Amino acid sequence: MGLKRYAARRVAWAAVATWVAVSATFVLLWLSPDPGADVAAAEAAAQGLSPEQAQERYLAARGLDRPAHVQYLDFVTSVFTLDWGWSVSQNEPVMEALGESWGHTVQYAVPAMAVSVVVGYGVGLYTAVNQHTAADYVGSFVAYVGISIPNFWFAIVLILVSGVWFQDATVLGISLEPLSFRTFYDPSIDTFTVANARQLVLPTTVLATASVASQMRYSRAEALEYVAADFVRTARAKGASGWRILTRHVFRVALVPLSTILVVQVLTVLFAGSIVVEQIFAIPGLGRLYLDAIRGNDTQLVLVITLFPVVIAILGNLLQDLAYVILDPRIDYGDR
Repeated sequence: MGLKRYAARRVAWAAVATWVAVSATFVLLWLSPDPGADVAAAEAAAQGLSPEQAQERYLAARGLDRPAHVQYLDFVTSVFTLDWGWSVSQNEPVMEALGESWGHTVQYAVPAMAVSVVVGYGVGLYTAVNQHTAADYVGSFVAYVGISIPNFWFAIVLILVSGVWFQDATVLGISLEPLSFRTFYDPSIDTFTVANARQLVLPTTVLATASVASQMRYSRAEALEYVAADFVRTARAKGASGWRILTRHVFRVALVPLSTILVVQVLTVLFAGSIVVEQIFAIPGLGRLYLDAIRGNDTQLVLVITLFPVVIAILGNLLQDLAYVILDPRIDYGDR
């Protein structure tokens, strides 16, 4: 099977998977209770309407009195046209609520992912090439500590150190206050300013810590399979430097299995760690919006945000499969 045919099959399967995810989201939304119905019933009762009349008026206003297949077609159309309904908890359209929140999450999530990939892969590969050295032991220790430390505890410690201790501490008569960072997020600060960068240091550090540790362990384990391979020994025998062996030989062959965890890493950073980080540092991002939607029983907003990681996983796996031909042209597409 050629690359073009394989790519066409993967794109088709991605489209099918997206349709299944959207359909499952509709079923969940259709079966879930609507929190707006109780509000509408209370307003209708104040106007002297019976509960049955209030319910009929509410269903007609929301288009919920139509057959299920008609509602399904409208839902699928609205998903792809970005008309995602009304958010009860935010009292505004879902699209506007997401538009106000995603920018705050991206500001610290993207740097955290970049740091986790560059530092995690770099240190993991280096310790694998220099196995049983001081650098290897230190790297392994840091990785285990990073994975073991809970994010919420680490965030509280950083707030205590940076926001409290550094305010009054001095070393040799020099105040450490310039080293302190803002311990809560101020959305009114302009994005492209030093002040905004400083207030993102702590949440970025907390979010990147566990990610860097997991990337270090995984990349080291993958690289260890190749550091004793024949082609590496041949390169050493020819006088290749450690840096060349690391970048031109070990990294190239280890990149295919390493790339498989990138999508999982993105999902973990965006939709798992962000909830804790944004709650602690008062960041009005997607994680905090998701938590507020759950607390407010905002079904529409919850399901739309839940649909995000599904789409990211589908598209990410599609791009991974298509990128394999660049990373390793030896891959046989006939068996995939």
